Amino acid sequence: MSTHYEQLGGEAFFADLVSQFYAYVAVDPILRPMYPETDMKGAATRLQWFLEQYWGGPTTYQENRGHPRLRMRHAEFHIDSAARDAWLNAMHAVVDGMDIKPELRAELWTYLEMAANSMVNQPD
Repeated sequence: MSTHYEQLGGEAFFADLVSQFYAYVAVDPILRPMYPETDMKGAATRLQWFLEQYWGGPTTYQENRGHPRLRMRHAEFHIDSAARDAWLNAMHAVVDGMDIKPELRAELWTYLEMAANSMVNQPD
């Protein structure tokens, strides 16, 4: 049985998803200030590693960064519902434009919504 990572398209799929996502981040007035100019590429690499590992691909994220501890790693950022919604809107635009089987799209989207909701650390 293949992993979700393989079913989605492996490294090529996740590289494309992350590249398209960061194109949105680069022009979003809410998201862009959260990313230092000198770390945009690093942030994209880390997101790709994380998503690949989460969906059953290589463990590069853990090998390089340790346990994901997503909430702790994002604690320094002001993430309210507007930031969450901006992140989800960017991801939604990307995911909707990708060729993914409907059942995999639903699983991916369920996870992305859960992850985004769990990152909120500021009241509105």
